[in-house]
Amino acid sequence: MAETKTRPAPKAAVVLTAAAEQRIADLMAQAPEDAIGVKLSTPRRGCSGLAYSVDYVSEEKAFDEKIETPGGTFYIDGASVLYLIGSTMDWREDDFTAGFVFENPNAKGACGCGESFMV
Repeated sequence: MAETKTRPAPKAAVVLTAAAEQRIADLMAQAPEDAIGVKLSTPRRGCSGLAYSVDYVSEEKAFDEKIETPGGTFYIDGASVLYLIGSTMDWREDDFTAGFVFENPNAKGACGCGESFMV
């Protein structure tokens, strides 16, 4: 009898920290009724060309990467995956700011204000 080999599950393009997963859960708890998850994309914007954008999503697109988290579904825009492979997404808060923070090994530079990046 031939041995059946199973492939390991592919790694997600973006690793979410526990804080990022909790923030997704918090967002989904207050999401609009038609929201099925939260989506990360990299629209062209800012001084350096690309920016990170996290928004509610109401429909699943064929090429989006889908990550199930304890608090809800997280999507990565299919057109953005190549810019994000190997990244870590975190949620950080302090006395003055709160937001998602990205450690992206593909980013070759960023603008001075930190709002956009280039690959």
